[in-house]
Amino acid sequence: MKKKHSIKKFENVVMFPGTVERLLTQAHTYAENYQYDLANEAFAEALKYTEGDEMTLSVYAYSLYEARAYEQAKVICEELLALGPVMYFEAMELYLTISMQLREFKQVEKIIETLLDEGAIPDEQLEKFQRLKNLNSEIAQNKLVQQQSHEEIDVDVLSLAHFLSLTPNEQLVIVHELTTANVRPVAEQLKAIVEHEDTNMFIQSLILILLVEQEVSMLVTVKKFEREMTINPAELELPTKMPQFQQVSSFIIEALEQEPSTLEMVEFLISKHAIVTYPFEWLDFDAEDVATSYIDYVRMMFGKVQEMDYEIIGFLQQLEELTELQQM
Repeated sequence: MKKKHSIKKFENVVMFPGTVERLLTQAHTYAENYQYDLANEAFAEALKYTEGDEMTLSVYAYSLYEARAYEQAKVICEELLALGPVMYFEAMELYLTISMQLREFKQVEKIIETLLDEGAIPDEQLEKFQRLKNLNSEIAQNKLVQQQSHEEIDVDVLSLAHFLSLTPNEQLVIVHELTTANVRPVAEQLKAIVEHEDTNMFIQSLILILLVEQEVSMLVTVKKFEREMTINPAELELPTKMPQFQQVSSFIIEALEQEPSTLEMVEFLISKHAIVTYPFEWLDFDAEDVATSYIDYVRMMFGKVQEMDYEIIGFLQQLEELTELQQM
C-alpha cells in the first residue's frame, strides 16, 4: 500500500511533497558550482515555505556574500547567528566580513569589543579578533577624520564657473586635496565638473575616480572621445580593475617576461593612460592589439623602428599628450 503524502498550501500556493527539499538541494548544488545567482534564487524560493536550518542559512549567507548582495547576506547571517550555530565563530567572522563590506566599521569594532568583554572568544581566536577590532577602529577613525576634513573644503572653488576658470594644473591641486576629504557633500558640484564639455579629460577622470573610491551613488554622464556613457560611480570599477585593462596587462606581462625594464615602462604607461580614457578604456581597439602597440611604442621610444599599427600608436601618443598635465 502506497504511503500518502499530504499536499501543503502556502498562501494559496500548492506545494507538492518534496518540492522544498528539491529546491534546497538544487540551491546547494548551484552554490557548490559557484553559480551564486542561481543558488540565491533557489534559496529565496525555498525559504518562502520553510524555516532555514543552520546548514541552509550558512550556505545561503555565503552565496549572497559571493554575489555581493551584502545587505541580504547580513540579514541571513543575523538569522543564522540567532540559531546559535555550532560553527558560531565561522558565522560571526562572515557576519563581520559582510559588515566591513558595508563599511560599518564602528559596528564591527563594537561587536568584537562586546565579545571580548564577555569572554566569549576562545583563546585560539583571541589574537585574530583583537587584530580585527584594531583594524576597524583605525578605519573608523580615519573615516571620521575624512568627514571632519570636509569643513576645510572651500566649496566656492568647486563652483563650475570658478573651477573652469583655473588652469589645469591649479585644478589638479584642488582635486589632489580632495583625496583625503569626504566628497559626498560636494558630489553635485563634482558631477557638474565631470559632465561639462570644457573639463580637461584627465581632471574629469580623476574626479570620477574620487566618486568611485568613495562609492558615491548618483548618475553621472561622461563624454569624451566623441562617446557618451551614463554610469553610477558606486557600481563602477577603478581603472586598473576594468576588464580591458586586465586583458591588456595580462598580454603585456606574458610578452615581456624576459624584458623587465620594458615591462616596467609599459605598465607605467597603461596605468597612466587608463586614467585619461576612463571609463571607456581603449575604445574599440582589440586588447591584444593594444598590448602589442604599447610594446612597439616603448621600443620606438628606445630607438627601435619596426612595423606597427600606426592608428593605435597615434591614439597612444594622443593619450600621452593628454596625461602630460600630471607632470606640470
